[in-house]
Amino acid sequence: MSADLKGLRYTRDHEWARSEGAEVTVGITEYAQDALGDIVFVELPQVGRRVARGEAAAEVESTKTVAQVLAPVAGEVVAVNEALKDHPEAVNTEPYGAGWFFRLRADDPAGLAGLMDETAYGAHVEEVSR
Repeated sequence: MSADLKGLRYTRDHEWARSEGAEVTVGITEYAQDALGDIVFVELPQVGRRVARGEAAAEVESTKTVAQVLAPVAGEVVAVNEALKDHPEAVNTEPYGAGWFFRLRADDPAGLAGLMDETAYGAHVEEVSR
């Protein structure tokens, strides 16, 4: 994994969020991609779409199932990872790097503070893995 995990925030639904000023990059965690299995298709949101916190913003299809990627904060989609259309397997190989899904211009960037840090997320994964 080549991406820097420092400063990431996590949802209970296994999305990660990285604050980059007023923008937030969103992807799914190592745990989520492992649980999904081989990713074969990704449906990304439209740039310009407004999403509420917890709203399904993208969809990921694997050989096992289909799952929604939820917005960790409310905001406007300002970019999507177009490379995933041709290479959805990047979610498996680099979930914190090349496998990101979309970027939001957050309505309230401070909203990330309500998400879990790495320690809390690690405990959450342990709990759900039991």
